[in-house]
Amino acid sequence: MSSAPTPTDPITPADADDPTTSFADLGLRPELLNVLATLGYEEPTPIQREAIPPLLAGRDLLGQAATGTGKTAAFALPLLQRMPDERPGGEPVSLVLVPTRELAVQVSEAFHRYGKDLGTRVLPIYGGQPIGRQLRALDLGVDVVVATPGRALDHIARGTLRLDSLATVVLDEADEMLDMGFAEDIEAILEHAPADRQTVLFSATMPARIDGLARQHLTDPVRIQIERERPVAGEAPRVRQSAYLVARAHKPAALGRVLDVESPTAAIVFCRSREEVDRLTETMNGRGYRAEALHGGMSQEQRDRVMGRLRAGTADLLVATDVAARGLDVEQLTHVVNYDVPSAPESYVHRIGRVGRAGREGVAITLAEPREHRMLKTIERVTGQRIAVDKIPTVADLRTRRLELTQAALRESLLEDDLEPFRAIVESLTDEFDLMEVALAAVKLAHEATLPGTTDEEEEIPQVAVRPSREGRPGYEGRERRGGGRPRAGGTTQVFIGLGRRAGVRPQDLVGAITGETRVSGRDIGSIEIADRFSLVEVPYAVADEVIQGLRGSTIKGRKATVRRDRDTDGGERRFDGERRERRGPDLDGGARRERRDRW
Repeated sequence: MSSAPTPTDPITPADADDPTTSFADLGLRPELLNVLATLGYEEPTPIQREAIPPLLAGRDLLGQAATGTGKTAAFALPLLQRMPDERPGGEPVSLVLVPTRELAVQVSEAFHRYGKDLGTRVLPIYGGQPIGRQLRALDLGVDVVVATPGRALDHIARGTLRLDSLATVVLDEADEMLDMGFAEDIEAILEHAPADRQTVLFSATMPARIDGLARQHLTDPVRIQIERERPVAGEAPRVRQSAYLVARAHKPAALGRVLDVESPTAAIVFCRSREEVDRLTETMNGRGYRAEALHGGMSQEQRDRVMGRLRAGTADLLVATDVAARGLDVEQLTHVVNYDVPSAPESYVHRIGRVGRAGREGVAITLAEPREHRMLKTIERVTGQRIAVDKIPTVADLRTRRLELTQAALRESLLEDDLEPFRAIVESLTDEFDLMEVALAAVKLAHEATLPGTTDEEEEIPQVAVRPSREGRPGYEGRERRGGGRPRAGGTTQVFIGLGRRAGVRPQDLVGAITGETRVSGRDIGSIEIADRFSLVEVPYAVADEVIQGLRGSTIKGRKATVRRDRDTDGGERRFDGERRERRGPDLDGGARRERRDRW
């Protein structure tokens, strides 16, 4: 790389795409090259090829790359390369901030793998893990800390995480951290870090807030943008994307039917709320799937146990909320299912990024209600990828698919198994019955044993047509949008939550609870007001009921709260925190709302 690009001059694979580049060409030290060779890494991915040289040179970097492109190694290898040989102080040299505990564990494991020959001490710190263990490890000394922002800030406040020796800070999945309400925590952490540090920011999407964060905290950064790989003409896409239109009442049956036909090795089903996760998990177990639930209401020990079963193959279906499943990387995962259409294209991109990783093929399926069809079109437009809308498989389709699976199992047995011990049974039966009849009876038994139950009890799921759009019709002007899109200006309401400052509630706690339990994205949430005993959160009118139901079934700061629509949402004034103060009315300008939201 002859000259460093300016912040307005992004690097893309087309700028320096040398297919013969190896990890040795990037100037990595022998210990790292040996580990990469042992792990079977043959050549760097585009993001690794573009990011490693400037990071080794000590440059700040702003990288945009989709999930599964190898960005963990893109920042981990340079950090390990630049690790000083003598580290007597015991204070961390590198800090990596990630949005979830699962991603913290995943990134920490990657550092351990890459740095094992260097003796690098790596510590993940996150909520839900005994803090005493973290305190002991920090006291003994670590080189790299991988942390969620909230827990990192807790340790900084305790004085147990000291950043005086910090050389590099990495913000991984920065867009997710902002969506989850960690903006304030990130700002506080960066204020404690040395001013002359190297700062690295990676994000799958690049909204204006990420650009603002980069301008404030990165110095003359190298910008790298790795476009999501698109299918080559005439070649099947790596992630096959499809959607099924189905009425809400028939969604559980439709999910079971689709999974029966698809026969995934392992799948994740994304739901909006914890209650929906628990209900659907029970339903799918009733259909014979080995389903496990994963959501924020579970302890870390429970979550680790679930992930262990999924990775070990003793579970084949994970039903999860968005927040709980962020950062997961399960090698045998073949299918991702959106039980509802995500409210933002960015959420869709993150979800389907769980499959199609490291060259593997995958399938992304979305169950959409008719009113959500418009949102599918929005996702197609933003991602530049087509989502085929298919019909729900019929009973006949299911019967055919089950027979195909039985046939495949029999063929595999004929090719690989030792069948000689069963010859005497066949020969004795052919003395009484025709050979074809014996074979048919054997196939029937194999079919019923492999796929318990018959399709005779299955009922047809009604096919649903797309509702024609009402936009442009007389009388449509001024009416609220319904469904997944963002309402027009004025389409907001306020939700009352019966917890406030006395309960230790912060804006990020409310944002995290809402985004974790509903389809609402952090960027859809408007102004947040926190009083001593209660809080008010502005949300799109169309999803207010969903937010209320989601929060009623969850806890905030470990406590249940009264949640309802604010009775004075359309009023002009409210007695708030002991003072009379005028509130913004329902004509709140979207830009002003965003400005207030971004301040915290």
